[in-house]
Amino acid sequence: MIELFAIATVTILAVISPGADFAMITRNSLIYGRKSGIYSSLGISTGVLVHVFYTLIGIGVLISQTPSLFSIIRIVGALYLIYIGYNTFISKNTAFDNSEKSEIIGNFDSFKNGFFTNALNPKTTLFVLSVYTQIVSSSTPLYIQILYGIFMSFSHLIWFSFVAYFLSSNRLREKLLNKQKAINMVIGIALAIIGLWLMISQLI
Repeated sequence: MIELFAIATVTILAVISPGADFAMITRNSLIYGRKSGIYSSLGISTGVLVHVFYTLIGIGVLISQTPSLFSIIRIVGALYLIYIGYNTFISKNTAFDNSEKSEIIGNFDSFKNGFFTNALNPKTTLFVLSVYTQIVSSSTPLYIQILYGIFMSFSHLIWFSFVAYFLSSNRLREKLLNKQKAINMVIGIALAIIGLWLMISQLI
């Protein structure tokens, strides 16, 4: 019970802390709407399962003990965030009025945005590794460890779906889209800064 409480507490704090996932959900929810935000949330939660999977089969231990491999993951993740940040920064305005022709994004692309943002996020890598190496006991049955992973994934899905739902409400979205150019620039810069920070921290 203590183990479960510790995992639940750490997971909730990790999920709600600002980072690349939050920036991605904000971006897609405001620019492309609620459906895009929800699919991006699903992508993020699936990305969490990737981290859980490789941790449970032992690759996570290999990553934690092989700095060069972890460095590659961090660099790829950083470049992806910089790329998304740049595209957001230069993106055109999206008309809120459905009567006007607006920029759209497919469900798969929304899912892919969320998935790669999380799957390549070293923050999530460290989070999952720390949970399974520092909190989960070696005597904990495998099926319980799998359930822990599902809980972490589900927590991400619930939180970011809520964020997407809130940010894409018609009244709020209409107000924010009136200032979309500035918001795109801020979100783009934020994503790029996160990517650059990851890159610089890796090179130092």
